[in-house]
Amino acid sequence: MTHYMHLNDEPYAKITAGTKTIELRLYDEKRRKIKAGDTIVFTRATGSDYICASVKALHIFPSFSALYAAIPPERCGYAPGEKAQPKDMEKYYSKEEEAQYGVVGIELSLL
Repeated sequence: MTHYMHLNDEPYAKITAGTKTIELRLYDEKRRKIKAGDTIVFTRATGSDYICASVKALHIFPSFSALYAAIPPERCGYAPGEKAQPKDMEKYYSKEEEAQYGVVGIELSLL
């Protein structure tokens, strides 16, 4: 199955460069349809550029705190030595949404 998502410039560039191999999202109804082996087409939010990636695995957690405790932050797009903060994701998702849906780290491999 193929899924379509938008990415802001910074995560788009990091996934394209291979420095971000796990995309973080709410585990909402749309993301619950994603399975290992599926394809995701990511479109850059500020243009028509796109990349395709294969889903290698899904890492499901109740919160970004739990996800950050289990997955090295560098795989999620943080610089080496940079501390991942759950509040970093509050610019995208509210605490209420996080509590309602949980979160997922989508492990990717560029096609």
